Amino acid sequence: MKDLKGIKGSYYIASLIEQGEHEQQDFKFAIPDARKIARSLSAFANHSGGRLLVGVKDNGNIAGVRSEEDVYMIEQAAEMHCVPPQEIRVTPFKVEGGLMVVRVEIEPSKLRPVCVREADGQLKAYYRVRDENILATPLMVRAWRRASSDDTLPALSLDANARIMLAMAARQGGADIEEAMVGAHLSRVMAEELAVTLHAMGLLDFRYIDGRFKLIATNFG
Repeated sequence: MKDLKGIKGSYYIASLIEQGEHEQQDFKFAIPDARKIARSLSAFANHSGGRLLVGVKDNGNIAGVRSEEDVYMIEQAAEMHCVPPQEIRVTPFKVEGGLMVVRVEIEPSKLRPVCVREADGQLKAYYRVRDENILATPLMVRAWRRASSDDTLPALSLDANARIMLAMAARQGGADIEEAMVGAHLSRVMAEELAVTLHAMGLLDFRYIDGRFKLIATNFG
């Protein structure tokens, strides 16, 4: 293993691999493209944080990383392809057979969205759902930007429309924006603006349920 030094961790890495891929863990066999790593970092940062195990195949078999060049690619993903740049913790572990597995940890971001600058120059935000990185919807990105903005939120009393939307979002399984539009008798523009504002107030969030992003009430009674 050229130039890459790690700490002993065969049992520790085996225990992580045994968990499989899940909402806070992803396996990466190799690092041919820093942007692919950046998408995972974006998804974790926009959700609840997580870790990558680099040098591990999807089936859990350890292939190992090649050299410190792989670590450079990981750091490049966080610093150059994530917008804004993200802080990560990179730890190489020695495992049986002389192989090396790199653990990459990232915390949930306080300022969302964390985007990836794609090859065509577009900024795209990702979100972690079970063991997949899902492209965040434009409405989520807009809501995150509003919540992260320094602008003072407009005063909003919970009028009838807001209460209807929150009541629908408080149901089992929440409500998607189309259901909220119909329930509150709002146009899409008005419904989306209301959802964005309620999210910025901490009353509404988004969750991926049954293949769709749903509005979920977080603090409504």
